[in-house]
Amino acid sequence: MSDFPFQKFHFIGLGLIGGSIAKAIRKTETDAVINVYARHPEKLNRALSDKVVNKVTDDITDIDLDTDVIFLCAPTGANIKNLEAIKDTISDILITDVGSVKGDIQKAVDDLGLSSVFLGGHPMTGKEKTGYESADAAILENAYYILTPSDKTKPEYTERFTGFVKQIHSIPLTAAPGKHDFATAAISHLPHLIAATLVKSVKDHDSSDELMKTIAAGGFKDITRIASSDPSMWENICRSNTENIRVLLRDYINELEKTDKILATGDFDQINALFKESGAYRASMPEKGRGLIQPINRIYVDIPDESGAIAGIATLLAKYDISIMNTGITHNREQAEGALYIEFYDEETMKKAIPIVKDAGYKLIL
Repeated sequence: MSDFPFQKFHFIGLGLIGGSIAKAIRKTETDAVINVYARHPEKLNRALSDKVVNKVTDDITDIDLDTDVIFLCAPTGANIKNLEAIKDTISDILITDVGSVKGDIQKAVDDLGLSSVFLGGHPMTGKEKTGYESADAAILENAYYILTPSDKTKPEYTERFTGFVKQIHSIPLTAAPGKHDFATAAISHLPHLIAATLVKSVKDHDSSDELMKTIAAGGFKDITRIASSDPSMWENICRSNTENIRVLLRDYINELEKTDKILATGDFDQINALFKESGAYRASMPEKGRGLIQPINRIYVDIPDESGAIAGIATLLAKYDISIMNTGITHNREQAEGALYIEFYDEETMKKAIPIVKDAGYKLIL
């Protein structure tokens, strides 16, 4: 008899996160039954051929009543409509979601009388690419998975689902829905807005010869990378978590105004203190575990400016079956000495590549 907490799952929607969870289930519990509702079932032919899922249906009410867990994996607005469509079909089945905002979905659940069987969930992971084709069980490993039970959620559901999160190799954390939304507004939603507005500021102030765009590299590209995220997804997130974002945004604007006054008065000791305090807090953040904003698995390599230098490293890594996600030349070396940067699909691959490149005599800047 398997000790896996659940055996039968039903997914409503199966994109990047839902697909990754389904793959993690299949990897850990090969006999699990995984059924999926999709508006366009033909788009999940690969999930069937991969044998990740057992059945795909286009009837949202086609749910086996012996299902253990229903995963809501659409955007919040669609999840609410889907809940309304199935509320008369389901019986005593645990319902969870995977969204990054909990306020709206929790209110809808309460209004529909489903509070006792709903447990909000938020796997704090992702990729820049979306859809089932990009799903990967590995993105859940060591990722924080926040559970947001309400005071009406059945305690046994929270306990069993916590065990499930551990089984798929994620790290469970528990927080009230409101506390979760304020925290994610601070560490994800506001930073995405800041990155987008910072990029827009550079665009608006750039000269006709695009000097700023030309030399933007290193630190600037790193801190604004998230500005390239899916616009529709972030519109929905900002729509769902507006008040929390606005509170934090106003505080951030106040901090910027304080910094402006410090610069105006020439009190650069306070600038030093700002960097010192922020640096110490950042250094105290845990290295273990994935966060909501994913890191770049990148190394910089100091290479000679000669023909074939890049090809030599690519050939070296290919010899050891190491796949490169992206590579390019850094002309602005303020953040690193290396002229060549190499990005990998995951941290494990990057760690495997580092000693290979070092042993070949290259100087690395990590």
